[in-house]
Amino acid sequence: MSAFNYKWILIVFVCFFLSCKNEETKPLLAINANDQSMFNNAIREHYFLALDSTSYYMQQIDTAQSLSKNKELFLKSREWYKRVEPMLIAYDYENYISMNAPNLLKVEIDDHTDIKKQKPKSFQVLEELLYSEEGYSNEDLNTVLEYLKIRIPFVRKNHILITQRDRHHLKMIRDAIVNVATKGITGFDSTMLANSLNEAVYNYETLQTVLDIYKAAFRDNNLYVQWKKEISSTIDDLQSSNFDEFDRYSFIRLHTNTQLELVDKTANDWGIELSQSRALDPKVTNLFDKNFFNMKMFSTQRAPDITEERIELGRQLFNDTDLSGSGTISCATCHIAEKAFTDGHKIAKGINGQDLQRNSPTLTYAVYQRSLFYDGRADGLEDQIVGVTNNENEFHIDLEKLEEKIQDKSVYKVQFDSLYDGKITDMNVRNAIATYIRSLAPFDSKFDRNMNNLEETMTTEEITGFNLFMGKAACATCHFPPAFNGTVPPKYMESEFENLGVPKNASFENPVLDDDWGQYYPYEVEEKKHFFKTLTVRNVELTGPYMHNGVYETLEEVVEFYNVGGGQGMGLDVPYQTLPPDSLHLTTTESKAIIAFMKTLTDKRFENEAIN
Repeated sequence: MSAFNYKWILIVFVCFFLSCKNEETKPLLAINANDQSMFNNAIREHYFLALDSTSYYMQQIDTAQSLSKNKELFLKSREWYKRVEPMLIAYDYENYISMNAPNLLKVEIDDHTDIKKQKPKSFQVLEELLYSEEGYSNEDLNTVLEYLKIRIPFVRKNHILITQRDRHHLKMIRDAIVNVATKGITGFDSTMLANSLNEAVYNYETLQTVLDIYKAAFRDNNLYVQWKKEISSTIDDLQSSNFDEFDRYSFIRLHTNTQLELVDKTANDWGIELSQSRALDPKVTNLFDKNFFNMKMFSTQRAPDITEERIELGRQLFNDTDLSGSGTISCATCHIAEKAFTDGHKIAKGINGQDLQRNSPTLTYAVYQRSLFYDGRADGLEDQIVGVTNNENEFHIDLEKLEEKIQDKSVYKVQFDSLYDGKITDMNVRNAIATYIRSLAPFDSKFDRNMNNLEETMTTEEITGFNLFMGKAACATCHFPPAFNGTVPPKYMESEFENLGVPKNASFENPVLDDDWGQYYPYEVEEKKHFFKTLTVRNVELTGPYMHNGVYETLEEVVEFYNVGGGQGMGLDVPYQTLPPDSLHLTTTESKAIIAFMKTLTDKRFENEAIN
């Protein structure tokens, strides 16, 4: 027997022997978690293929050819963009944001001397140009095309898909799953065509490609088979319905949550740990789990742990009127627990019942906002408390005096001794109050309990309302689940501000634009007039009156305001309105269903108040 034949027989024997010892077989992953993934090259090839294909079709779009041909090329380029999107989100987030930005002017302000105004030149802009009934100018189209024709090859040339580890690729899969559920199926980035379900299919086909590349890494082949069946079933469901009729409620329950479970099982199977230093807890397997968000990443750096004792101390401080300069108001004056931490007034009341500037927003789920106050002037809960303390119409007390007042109370001294090493500082005081506010996000509403399979009590009307909220009514394109506020998935690193054209009066026939200019101040940027933060709709049943100025008393009025297209839809001059001015064409039955759904977001502690 030749040496050559003997060598190959030996190799076959060894491979057969190893394949029979399943209990000792290890997955074909990197030697340890800190090594680069051995699958990087294969994944990079798919990344290049998708980017090159995106660019290939984009390069052919030209104002000199027919509109129908350009539309055809756009759809092909967009399809390949969606196939590369999971990797862009994971590994090149800034370019993902740039290439897929909404068709809205972006204003970045560092100080009075550094104000940048950027018109987007993205796929969303291109879609709106090509499919607008009003047509488009060749100049506008060329501006967008010139950017994308350069940007896509630039991303390809300067790719950073080099040193990824296995945990990075698994996190990519997880983020893509979250992104589809929270943005992809809502029409967020396909406002003209509502092509979101097809585009979600392209996302999932890429996830299946990545999992196929990793097939040899699975210790348990049955887990790989589960992934194959689940993604195939997901694609079938996405392809079985049109945009308006798609059952998003069932999709999230049956697919999104199942896939989050599979991610967790895969991490265990591969023997890897997903990073805990991100906005989302990587081990949570349900989109509406109370621990879906990583609370530490929504707190100040090096903040003390959130404990029941610190929460209780914060609650006491929150309700203590002695801490205000006048000794007559507390945090609870404007944020009453029974009203889901609002006060029921159109405009909040300060010292001696004096009107403040705006309506009191709910503090429930405020922890999951990246900016505080309606105009976003505070960067976090502790910072927001400084604004209230210093306001002459609210606490009207400096932080040094606040410290002295607390030091004079023996009950507080005992608590600070045990919880903050005896240090009664304004920072520790603010942290205690902020810790209490962070506890006001239990995710235990009727809707949450149903999504977590703890009960089956959602009515057909409520489920219909959720599907409308996430689809036809476009509510979820600004109020993103699971917090249903403006903090943007899948990274949840920024909170959105919108210009809705809110009126100062509740008349739909003779509206008058509100004179609160919101984010226009302090930099006096015209394009930021009337911009306000997108609040949560959780507990909205109890938080009226609504809008920053409390103009609407009922949820019916709020839904109608959106249905008619906001201020512009009512004929007001709102040049930078972010809400599309077109009617949503909601029927009375559909509007009632949306309200019915929103009422299922009332937390358990408030359910009695809601009933009464």
